[in-house]
Amino acid sequence: MLKSAFLSYKLIFHFDAGTSRGVLKEKTSWFIKIWQKDQPEIFGIGECGPLPNLSPDHEPHLADSIQNVLAKITDWSDLPGVEEIGAAVASVVPSNLPAVTFAMETALLDLALGGKRRITENDFVHGKYKIPINGLIWMGNKDFMMQQIHDKLKEGYNCIKIKVGAVDLESELEIIKSIRKKFSPDTITLRLDANGAFEPGEAISILERFSYYGIHSIEQPILAGQRRAMQTLCRESPIPVALDEELIGITGLEQQEALLDDIQPQYIIIKPTLVGGLSASGQWINLAEKNDIGWWITSALESNIGLNAIAQYTAGYRTNMHQGLGTGQLYHNNIGSPLYIKEGYLGYNLARDWNLSMLVF
Repeated sequence: MLKSAFLSYKLIFHFDAGTSRGVLKEKTSWFIKIWQKDQPEIFGIGECGPLPNLSPDHEPHLADSIQNVLAKITDWSDLPGVEEIGAAVASVVPSNLPAVTFAMETALLDLALGGKRRITENDFVHGKYKIPINGLIWMGNKDFMMQQIHDKLKEGYNCIKIKVGAVDLESELEIIKSIRKKFSPDTITLRLDANGAFEPGEAISILERFSYYGIHSIEQPILAGQRRAMQTLCRESPIPVALDEELIGITGLEQQEALLDDIQPQYIIIKPTLVGGLSASGQWINLAEKNDIGWWITSALESNIGLNAIAQYTAGYRTNMHQGLGTGQLYHNNIGSPLYIKEGYLGYNLARDWNLSMLVF
């Protein structure tokens, strides 16, 4: 018989993290713990970390939703096999709770693999493979953004992602221009993330100005849900467009196929917490590759628990594309883990232990 527990945990940012949707100072995650009744010392942990004003399951009654889901699994006589966990979770978690789905999948996978904070076995968790990641630059005044860029370049990143759309355009262009004066597109890859900040009527003209500086891609230049406008933008933009928030809430295979067929983006960005877990992420990846659409995976400000699961999953694809998995250093009270970042790569240090002492279930 399976037993379970959950708790909430407030993650505190090292700094005010600015986006076009506002400034983040803290974030609450819910941790789910699952174990076999006769082996309580072996347990799996998953993280449910919905984002305010973005995640479908960021709602005031989330604790009740988690409790209802956990009540259902106590009826399971056995732990599902690794290959059956995705379907088993889908049978007990509604599709409008993607962060809960991700937490349940990863907690059960962790338990199935011995409760060692592993959801798979690959070279990443054995310290033999590192994942290339982009360095994330948060919005703020020019000096703050320039200092972040300086730090990332000094740390060895060769792919930088800059949040745009919250400060004035001229300042953002000046920042990007200053990078290109020192580093060519062959040396430093620049990605932009607008989080839907631009109006459809102005987006092309703004992207044309950015395009002068050799930009790799622009994430979600306009708000999600404007399918015809996004279709036009993907067709006419001088910068390749990556869908991000556009994928949220698109859960069925037919819906996913229709979205990609209609919009025909150059890239999609997959956040397991927001799109419905690992099984849903794999479905998006299969469709993207089938349609010659590029993709990469990004964390959604999870703690090291969620980030660890996403990293292990991502490493299974062995892609050379830079992934968005550099968020483990955002919080001063993060969960201690073997994860580390060095010279623009995310790795797993087998000499470091997990520290779960702050999670008292």
